[in-house]
Amino acid sequence: MLINKNQWVAGLTAIAFAALITACSTGEKKLPIYGEREAVTKTVDGKEVVDTVYHTIPAFAFVNQYGDTVTQKDLDGKIYISDFFFTSCPTICPVMKKQMIKVYEEIKGNPEVMILSHSIDPAHDTPEVLNEYAKDLGVTGKQWQFVTGPKEKIYEIGQGSYMVTANEDSLAEGGYIHSGAFILVDKQKRVRGMYDGTTEDGTQKLIQDLKTLLAEYKQS
Repeated sequence: MLINKNQWVAGLTAIAFAALITACSTGEKKLPIYGEREAVTKTVDGKEVVDTVYHTIPAFAFVNQYGDTVTQKDLDGKIYISDFFFTSCPTICPVMKKQMIKVYEEIKGNPEVMILSHSIDPAHDTPEVLNEYAKDLGVTGKQWQFVTGPKEKIYEIGQGSYMVTANEDSLAEGGYIHSGAFILVDKQKRVRGMYDGTTEDGTQKLIQDLKTLLAEYKQS
């Protein structure tokens, strides 16, 4: 069961399409940049120029499966993949994690890439619970971090910044509602792709786009 799949797919398709048109028009083989953008006028060398300010993931502070505080600074200079889940999820989370393991195997040992999975059930998903969950998945080290924190902050960053559904819902199975999206974020904290994390096609597209993004930084 994919919760609110149609909502996040429909909403983001228009954003991605507009960004893709911009990229194609310049002849560059780059991934689109998702989210709203703002034209800002500033003075450079005495001349006024217009710069584009893109939507970025804001500052945050959560606690990972080891009990360590994780902030946006820990992801400086890194590409990362983000998602939202809860350990007792009876619907899409097990499928998502099986797919994310494929991504993990692809990036393992690459210092430029991380995975950040946010629990939307912080009351249950303590660092100790997340640590056992990670071990059960065969995850070691800190390249894939499972984080928890105040639920208001988790929901706010999920819906306001990563542009996905993440909230409590007494009518949903397990008591929470969230999308099955995997979100690709670049080194400037900009969203560069969103993928259906419940499908093989979505996961493989993410892996291919990750390679494209890595190549983009090597060329710059």
